[in-house]
Amino acid sequence: MAQRIAVTGASGLIGSALTAHLTQRGDDVVRLMRQAPSSPQERQWSPEPGGLDPLTLADVDAVVHLAGAGVGDKRWSGAYKELILSSRVEGTRAVSQAIAASGRPIRLVTASAIGFYGDRGQEVLTESSEPGSGFLAEVVRAWEGATAQAVDAGSPVAHARFGLVMAPGGGAFERILTLTRFGLGGPLGRGRQYWSWITLHDVVHALGHLIDRPGLVGPANVVGPDPRPQRVVARALAQALRRPSLVPAPAFALRLALGEFADDILASQRVMPLALIGSGFTFEHPTLSAAVDWLTH
Repeated sequence: MAQRIAVTGASGLIGSALTAHLTQRGDDVVRLMRQAPSSPQERQWSPEPGGLDPLTLADVDAVVHLAGAGVGDKRWSGAYKELILSSRVEGTRAVSQAIAASGRPIRLVTASAIGFYGDRGQEVLTESSEPGSGFLAEVVRAWEGATAQAVDAGSPVAHARFGLVMAPGGGAFERILTLTRFGLGGPLGRGRQYWSWITLHDVVHALGHLIDRPGLVGPANVVGPDPRPQRVVARALAQALRRPSLVPAPAFALRLALGEFADDILASQRVMPLALIGSGFTFEHPTLSAAVDWLTH
């Protein structure tokens, strides 16, 4: 059954792919934009208190909230860390307030991140795992907490905790692919840290799955079921592109180049998508080899 679904961050990597997927399957997509609308499919909002008029959601069945400043877009200054936090918390709170004020149990699927778990070595992490420590873990706790008004009003809320999204035309993996093509896609640090990846194709289908299942509330790890150490991922990419994967990037060099964000690149998060699997979701790319094949062809 077709639904009307509002999407924030609709022009981003995930948002643009999601709106195309939802439209293709027959849904009516409303793009929530910060600028003045230029088409009937767009409506205006602002990621600040009271920035989304509840009347904007009067005919909407679900909201997918993806807007927020990019974690890896800039070096982390104090001001940029504040922007990372505020853009997520304030925007999510604005959406939550509007849903609560609408008087209807609108389904909310909001972006989150596996940064919630912090650096956990080889520990297998699921949705029931305790939070970790560090800046991104603190951000995610505040980010997810900003949905409280929608939850308290009785709306079904799911937190899509994204892992590393494999996409050929954007995000972190676009840069990783470029480095690999130049023979520079080797281990980062010691390369033993687990990377919990997922293809963009499976991301958008997972979000559609969550939209359609309002009974699935709370965190849902949006990652593939085959997390691997970073050096294994690097080797698989290099082999697919017929390039070497021997040149390492020492931890100190990463910290020199990236600042504090390097610690999160070097963090290990071995995350499993139990909520998705338990609710019947089927991955198109369940293995690293299948994902790398899709990414490089």
